Amino acid sequence: MNILQFFKEAFSSLLSNKMRTFLTMLGILIGVAAVISMLAIGNGATASITSSIESMGTNLIFISQNSDVSNPEALTLSDAIAISDANPQYIAAVAPSVQNNMTATYSGNSISAQVYGVTPEYEYVRNTPTSEGSFITQSQVDERSTVAVIGVDIAEELFNTTQNVVGNKIRLGSYVYTVIGLLEEQGGTSIGSSDTQIFVPITTAQARIISRTNTHNEVSTISISATNSDDVQNAIDEVTKIMQSQHGILGDEENDFTVMSQESITEAASSITAVLSIFLGGIAAISLLVGGIGIMNIMLVTVVERTREIGLRKAVGARKSDILSQFLIESLMIGLLGGILGILLGAGISALIGKIAVFSSTALNPQISLSSVVLSTLFSVGVGLIFGIYPANRAANLEPVEALRTE
Repeated sequence: MNILQFFKEAFSSLLSNKMRTFLTMLGILIGVAAVISMLAIGNGATASITSSIESMGTNLIFISQNSDVSNPEALTLSDAIAISDANPQYIAAVAPSVQNNMTATYSGNSISAQVYGVTPEYEYVRNTPTSEGSFITQSQVDERSTVAVIGVDIAEELFNTTQNVVGNKIRLGSYVYTVIGLLEEQGGTSIGSSDTQIFVPITTAQARIISRTNTHNEVSTISISATNSDDVQNAIDEVTKIMQSQHGILGDEENDFTVMSQESITEAASSITAVLSIFLGGIAAISLLVGGIGIMNIMLVTVVERTREIGLRKAVGARKSDILSQFLIESLMIGLLGGILGILLGAGISALIGKIAVFSSTALNPQISLSSVVLSTLFSVGVGLIFGIYPANRAANLEPVEALRTE
């Protein structure tokens, strides 16, 4: 019997019990759909987070306090000034900043926002241009002005519009701030997105927003822009030497500060989301094993039901390999059809989640990769074959005489 005939008979056998065949492949279908959709969501989350981080620039460097060191020296404005005054070869600009979470209010509307105290250089270093008005100026920093530059999400929530917002006054804590600029919309996740942020002069933030225990010289982070993406490591080396000198760190002493590049942050975020994607995909794959057990169970029932047919085939000359191939192909077809339908269902679920994300203004676009489709297909076929081997072998080993005696 040729292979085409095997497939024809297997297809005919499966069609003769349509409902049972569908219920058998349902486990494979759900398992593949779950794997496809979970991996697609993971890929979409990775792309969204990576895009949000990279939108700040590929030549960005951050300096923060190393909390693992006992009694670390705080970062200060003096550190930022020292880096700028050193005229380093590979550093284009330095932007110290402080931050705090506060509630912004306007005419009964309110929103929780990340409030940053910044210098004028922040606009260039962190890529935060304005679409209306202007950014913080040096004179406003010197005068501790109560002015603010806001993101589009803040404007939408407080003013119900993103048009002509300059000149409005918002309240942060006990003080009223005049809006002098609206930032360009960035989109993406809240990680690194200026859409949900408010910027005020750093001196104003140190005096009125940050804790009163602040010496008015401490900063949360120092952001640095390297001259170009190829000089990031050279810039890190320069910054490290300057900071060690500022903090009196000699020899093999551990630094009380941490210097990280944008690239390292992106790699770390991608690594975390990749692990989560694999974890979610692994959990979803468990249902494939359950589906495989279902295939084995039904194929064993089929062997019992068709015992007399098997005996008759053997009596007229069918070989053991023919019977084995017949039942293996049936289980293979169940796994393959379940896999194909599962891929289609997984694609539909991913598209639906993408639509829901857009409707809820969440930056998540599930991405189905070719590797996940191929992997799911191979896995579903493999499950069909592996869990079909025992029933097929049992059918092939039936003795013709004993099989023909079966009622």
